[in-house]
Parts: sequence; structure tokens; C-alpha cells
Amino acid sequence: MVANLGKEPAARRGARRLPRRESALLWWALFAAFAGTAWWLQSWRVALLGLLTWCLYEFLLVPTLCRVLKRQGHPCTQRVRGRLFACATQHQRLKNDALWRLAGLRNPFQKPDEEVDPENGVVVHSSSVRGRLTPVDRALILLAALGTIAAVVGMIYGFG
Repeated sequence: MVANLGKEPAARRGARRLPRRESALLWWALFAAFAGTAWWLQSWRVALLGLLTWCLYEFLLVPTLCRVLKRQGHPCTQRVRGRLFACATQHQRLKNDALWRLAGLRNPFQKPDEEVDPENGVVVHSSSVRGRLTPVDRALILLAALGTIAAVVGMIYGFG
């Protein structure tokens, strides 16, 4: 048996290290600061701004995974930013279809599915199954959409 003299194992030598992301605690500290400031100033407008910031975070900035089912049947584990985005063009198309279905509509920009030959032992799922949103993503997207609507209505009410 050979001692490890500080060198990386052979499997890790060519591996690419992913860049480190900011902590989610920084974002939640910002949201807590908005809530504290809104309470201190007794301002519902600051609270709406905090709500709108949280919605922006959930839609576009939250560090998450792609989670689109691959043709082999397991979810994609590529890191992405925002619950509305996927890691690749094909996965983004599937996620867009799922978001349109979440709104209760059919995607008007949908391209026809490509035919895949299942003879190579590949499990083939339909695009509606592959692009299905997880319950957590679905719930947070709906909450962020309702929060955005509430913030916009509150801002319009504030002008009056």
C-alpha cells in the first residue's frame, strides 16, 4: 500500500471545481433587514419593496438545481440561478413548457418533440413528464407570482 503524499487521487486531477456561491444567509439577512425597517418605520411601502425583492430572488437569483428529468429518468443536477431557468437550451425548453402548464396554458412557442430511438437501453419520458416542476419549485413560483401581483397592486394603490 502506498501512502498518500498530499497528491489528489487520479479521479480528481482533471475535475473542475465549481465556483463558490454566496450564502443564502446573506439574502435572508437582507429580507430580515427589510422586515425590520418596515416594522420600525411602520411603512407598508418598505414591506412591499422587501416582498418584491424576495420575489425577484426566487424568480432569478436563488441558487438551485436544474431538476429537469434526463432521458435516463433521473433529474439533472446542474447548478442554475433562479427557479425559472435551466442549465441548457433543451432543458430550458422543457422548463418553459412546464411554466406555461403551471399557468394553465399551452406554450404557444413550443417546438415539436424529437423522436428518440429507445433501442439503446435509454428510458424515454414524454416532454410533459421530463419538464414537470417539483412541488417545492411549483409552490415557490406560485408564491412569488402572488407576491409580485400583491406588490404591484399595493404600489398602484399607493399612488392613489
